[in-house]
Amino acid sequence: MTSIHASSLAVGYGKRPVVDNISLNMQPGELLVLIGTNGSGKSTLLKTLAGLINPMHGDLSLLGSAPGQLPTQVAYLPQHPVSSHTLPLCVQDVVAMGRYAHLGLFKRSTDTDRAIVLESMKRTGIDSQANDPIRDLSGGQQQRTHLAQVLARRAEVLLLDEPTAGLDLNGRKAVADLIATERARGVTVVLATHELADAESADLVMLLAQRVVSLGAPADALRDEYLRECFGFTQPH
Repeated sequence: MTSIHASSLAVGYGKRPVVDNISLNMQPGELLVLIGTNGSGKSTLLKTLAGLINPMHGDLSLLGSAPGQLPTQVAYLPQHPVSSHTLPLCVQDVVAMGRYAHLGLFKRSTDTDRAIVLESMKRTGIDSQANDPIRDLSGGQQQRTHLAQVLARRAEVLLLDEPTAGLDLNGRKAVADLIATERARGVTVVLATHELADAESADLVMLLAQRVVSLGAPADALRDEYLRECFGFTQPH
């Protein structure tokens, strides 16, 4: 089954599209990297895929269903996760929220849920701080916590908005490794970034500048003329 299908899709708020004429098909295990400056439409497209805002027009489906219809199978990491600063939550509590969509009416977690939460914390390297209040963590540690929450969903589609924000070089490599592992088990990943290096292992790259500047394999989509249009510079050779 096609993981993500979009045809003549327009995304935006109110009456004016931020980006329109988006058409793509993604298969299980593929990675689409969205690249553009702030305000280019990356977050708007991700929120539309996540079902948080409605498409303005065109067709869009994820795993054969409308956006927002499959909460156990589609996981979204926003650019600025609600960091629960006002609540006395520890890291483990926040990661466990990734299992909520799977729990029954009485929200009782099972041994399996708890094992998945622990494994997800280990995968992002935050397990040693499982009992620390999230408000006491650094920005990078909070980012690792929220990434673990998304992994705990065990979704078929991951929508990641700037997942490496606030992370050092080791953290960025760890995120790249996590994405590679998820893809190897057939998970489709859409990653928004402004870092060209994040696109190296992508199947598809979409350059955005309040429109689709280019869409294709990295070598085709990141040609100098397209980068100039997006960023006003070309990549060094």
